[in-house]
Amino acid sequence: MYKSFSMELAGRTLTVDVGRVAKQANGAAFMHYGDTVVLSTATASEKPRDGIDFFPLSVEYEEKMYAVGKIPGGFNKREGKASEHAILTSRVIDRPMRPLFPKDYRNDVTLNNMVMSVDPECDPEVVAMLGSAIATCISDIPFDGPCAMTQIGMIDGEFIVNPTLAQKAVSDLKLTVASTREKVIMIEAGAKEIPEAKMIDAIYKAHEVNQEIIKFIDSIVAEVGKPKHAYESCAIPEELFAAIKEIVPPAEMEEAVFSDDKQTREENIRVITEKLEEAFADNEEWLAVLGEAVYQYQKKTVRKMILKDHKRPDGRAITEIRPLAAEVDIIPRVHGSAMFTRGQTQICNVTTLAPLSEAQKLDGLDEFETSKRYMHQYNFPSYSVGETKPSRGPGRREIGHGALAERALVPVLPTEEEFPYAIRTVSETFESNGSTSQASICASTMSLMAAGVPIKKPVAGISCGLVTGETDDDYLVLTDIQGLEDFFGDMDFKVAGTHDGITAIQMDIKIHGLTRQIVEEAIARTKQAREYILTEVMEKAIAEPRKTVGEFAPKIIQMMIDPQKIGEVVGQRGKTINAIIDETGVKIDIEDDGSVFIASPDEAAAKEAKGIIDSIVKDIEVGEVYLGTVVNIQTFGAFINLTPGKDGLLHISRMDKKRVNKVEDVMNLGDKVLVRVIEIDPKTGKISLDRKGLLPEEEGKGEGK
Repeated sequence: MYKSFSMELAGRTLTVDVGRVAKQANGAAFMHYGDTVVLSTATASEKPRDGIDFFPLSVEYEEKMYAVGKIPGGFNKREGKASEHAILTSRVIDRPMRPLFPKDYRNDVTLNNMVMSVDPECDPEVVAMLGSAIATCISDIPFDGPCAMTQIGMIDGEFIVNPTLAQKAVSDLKLTVASTREKVIMIEAGAKEIPEAKMIDAIYKAHEVNQEIIKFIDSIVAEVGKPKHAYESCAIPEELFAAIKEIVPPAEMEEAVFSDDKQTREENIRVITEKLEEAFADNEEWLAVLGEAVYQYQKKTVRKMILKDHKRPDGRAITEIRPLAAEVDIIPRVHGSAMFTRGQTQICNVTTLAPLSEAQKLDGLDEFETSKRYMHQYNFPSYSVGETKPSRGPGRREIGHGALAERALVPVLPTEEEFPYAIRTVSETFESNGSTSQASICASTMSLMAAGVPIKKPVAGISCGLVTGETDDDYLVLTDIQGLEDFFGDMDFKVAGTHDGITAIQMDIKIHGLTRQIVEEAIARTKQAREYILTEVMEKAIAEPRKTVGEFAPKIIQMMIDPQKIGEVVGQRGKTINAIIDETGVKIDIEDDGSVFIASPDEAAAKEAKGIIDSIVKDIEVGEVYLGTVVNIQTFGAFINLTPGKDGLLHISRMDKKRVNKVEDVMNLGDKVLVRVIEIDPKTGKISLDRKGLLPEEEGKGEGK
């Protein structure tokens, strides 16, 4: 027998089956929301992993193609590696759950979410998020939950709780909020310039819904929850901290970390660590955890300096932004480039334009999202932090940062009708010391404008940090956090937007939630910083998008033809369109609705191709005069090509004003001849031509050539 629990959520029934499947997992929730089905499981190893100083949590979101009635592509017809969407969903589940596990817990934990059926009315992401929380809460794994997640959309100014996939496709807001019993613990948003006050209302609308879900989870735990198991704590012995402070007094540690240069600070810590290793050379137990102990000593020192002394490691004021610099066109021959520098964080972004046919195809579970016209990719090489390691391609961090920047910029991009290009921007991290994702947004904005992409407004991004004390009122919000403040602080609150509103938010925290007061202060602080970056730095480097695309970018001409004429443009087996491409060197894409996109770096070639297509789709009319080409000669006359794919017969009797005995006496293959259409057979479409009526009287007395 199994237990089943239900609640009404956003007008649809959420059902959780416990004890029905996956009984050998530490916790399992078989989730049903409408016809969407997700199996969420939580498992933990029996013993801690040796030799690590972090909590080894793994979150998986598995998209099964059978969930939407598809067979995977490829040769082996199996699901391959996780899609970018699956990775991003895993990250959204991970971020609110990770802080709720014990900080000294070192057992491996895996949260797996398998999407088995998708109802377009019920987003599987929400179901997986709730499933992970429920599976962990009812398990014996130590967890300070519950937490709950809700998505908010906005259509015509009205908030929609857990919007359907169709509603998401037209929503001005895509917001995900996770909450504990009292506080917000995670925010992720993409928006079409939502004002700050409206965004805060949306966040706390979701928070209200989360409280109802938490009550539901509590009722499940009360009935089927397992007692939490004991575990081996990996906390640093207090005696070690005391011994470290004897050798390295707090004042010495403050001096070591108080620097605006990352390399100097790291060298200072290396020297301190070496001194401690010498002092504890005979104590293997302490040496094994010394690195973590020094890290925690740094953390306590930095937090005390900030919270109590209002001193930041680099000497900045609490609201002060690091030195900024911006420039465009630093890379020749590319379609657009820009570089944005904030302190020791430096991003170079390059824009590439291409025909719409090169938009990214998406093969996922969302039937409303099958392609992506704008692609933002983010790279983080090891040299950017002074390290050496081989590149293994983009990891979850790179994919997450790229998606955040992409989400921030999509709302200001021109429509396909306004700008018929696929757009790729690549952010290369040259140097990193905190908030590279937001620097990539700034660099991308300028790169797009330099490439001639007519974005509606420039977008800037900035991050705020947080250091908290013992009470909810004891905290300090920091503008523009560097790496050290991110590592040792409690929050990374990233906000991107224009002068007029927010386009993206991502909030990560390491504590059990934020009060509304902190959320409002962080959003206000990022607004102030964003305005400064836009006005004083970015807009001084490039004030508006360039009027035209650059020399090396393809020039695209868009035209519409009658869909019934597409076959004529393409020709038999593509003969006509390939001939146009060969002749002009352009790239041509034709949509089913008759949209034609002609692309070429040479604008003159694109115009030539358009002229040819215009001539093809233009109806041949009786009485019209054409300069045609002789393409076939028979004893009875010559076939003249009028437009690509359209030939007419010029009978030998109509070639000249005098009698013609042999066609070759008047014209040869390849000759250009002026002819008039005199008849079009209504049944067969055959075209009859005349030449002699166009000849001057005196020419008719000659040989006819």
